[in-house]
Amino acid sequence: MSHTTETERLLLRPMHAKDQQGSLTVFGDERVLAAFAAEPMNDAQMRFWVEHNLEHQRQYGYDLHTVVLKATGEIIGDCGLEHMTENRLEAELGYDFRSDMWGQGLATEAATAVRDHALANLGLTRLFSLIRAGKARSRRVAEKVGMTLDATVDRCGVSYRVDARNLAPRARDATETTTS
Repeated sequence: MSHTTETERLLLRPMHAKDQQGSLTVFGDERVLAAFAAEPMNDAQMRFWVEHNLEHQRQYGYDLHTVVLKATGEIIGDCGLEHMTENRLEAELGYDFRSDMWGQGLATEAATAVRDHALANLGLTRLFSLIRAGKARSRRVAEKVGMTLDATVDRCGVSYRVDARNLAPRARDATETTTS
């Protein structure tokens, strides 16, 4: 998703190196980082994280996009796709927003736009989201974009839900017939 997408309230655009300070308002927020069981990021960590995302964009042609609130022009989060498995036809749909933006439907609005773009343009067959156990708001976003519980996994001693949605058209059942 290396293009710009506009929704009613949001602008999702490719991440740039200059987004480091704006993104730090998200990843410097201890309520946001609690979802990762991590401490808020500092400037050096944020620079590395942005560089990682830019490399991912170059390698796969899609990435986490910077999310800008159109009404104010502020960076309020990120949302997009990340390649995380050996299967090149699936990607993680991820979203991170400043805690003062939670509960307004913004993550759902952004995730819906990313899902629609993936379905229409990227040839991916499956999207999934890793959601830390107990993160009900993140789970609801996944559900609102059509994902359902697929599995649970343990990563570094932390339990995650894997919510997924298949994007490929359903193969016709052998018993289905066509009529003309």
